[in-house]
Amino acid sequence: MKVEHQLHGDRKVYTVAAFNRGVASWLTRLPTLWIEGEVTEFRRQERWQSVFFTLKDPNDGSCLPVSMPRNGFDALRLELVDGTTVHVYGRPELFAAKGEFRLRALTIEPFGLGAVLAGIEQLKQRLAAEGLFASARKRRLPVFPTRIALLTGTEAAAKRDFVTAVTARFPAARIVIAQTYVQGPRAAPALATALGDLAREPGVDVVVLARGGGSFQDLLPFSEERLVRAVADCPVPVVSAIGHEQDTPLCDLVADARASTPTAAARLVVPDEGELRERLRTMRSRLDRAPLLLVERKRAALDSAAGRLRALSHRATLRRGYAIVRTDSGILRSASAVSPGERLEVELAEGGLAARVEETRP
Repeated sequence: MKVEHQLHGDRKVYTVAAFNRGVASWLTRLPTLWIEGEVTEFRRQERWQSVFFTLKDPNDGSCLPVSMPRNGFDALRLELVDGTTVHVYGRPELFAAKGEFRLRALTIEPFGLGAVLAGIEQLKQRLAAEGLFASARKRRLPVFPTRIALLTGTEAAAKRDFVTAVTARFPAARIVIAQTYVQGPRAAPALATALGDLAREPGVDVVVLARGGGSFQDLLPFSEERLVRAVADCPVPVVSAIGHEQDTPLCDLVADARASTPTAAARLVVPDEGELRERLRTMRSRLDRAPLLLVERKRAALDSAAGRLRALSHRATLRRGYAIVRTDSGILRSASAVSPGERLEVELAEGGLAARVEETRP
């Protein structure tokens, strides 16, 4: 494309539009190439014909805007998130209307740790859609486990921390231990097999899956699908104690309970014997006091009932100066019911007397 200029004396002057078109035309001569970077600022709208994001160089922060036709991007079925490292194949171009330089992407491939993160995220969404992480699936841990199974690596730290904490809290606890690979390509199948074997051990009613801290790569086996499904299918509750607080492998999400460390897992699976004994002493003391409290409550209830009965008794009325007059037919309530000369019995608050009727009055 020939870019026209204007002459101002001995000076060649290009308009902005001409300059941009010229640069854009020159960029088309450059070959397509692969560029590596971290995805940031991913943008997409349903009405847009393209998707946009920025490639960032993690070493010095250099940035490169990228666009890609939406139908081509959708066909790749990528779940791009900020921080994902990708290889982008495309060619540089200049959007002449705005003078914006960018890379026109033809295809995108996840790379390295970014690809791993993208794979884990896709697996996480698929398992979540199956309901494996639902809270309704979580089972309660036994209050007093018959036998605790510990599945850990050959390193001493995780096993020592867990056993020490359990023994300190509840010395009577019974623990069966299995050790296998906890990192590397053989770890996930070995852990899945060992988990199934431990769950079938007689008397085991809870399994603790534990390892000490480690790098993100070290913990990758605990996000592999085979092991995650083995935890979900385990017939007894599983406690995941993997890594540290900031680590969240998929086994944490599918397990019935999660602990940040093996020591924290011990606090979940066994009670504290000292606290139990203190509670028993408190309850025993309450039981010893219970009969006395019951007697006192019954006595108070009787006193209250006696007071109400005394208030309702006819003797309380007699003590206020009233009398009960009886004839041979019963209590006398009307003067018209007797005749002069008839014998009467009079009951007073203290004692009584006999009388005869001399006259009656209306």
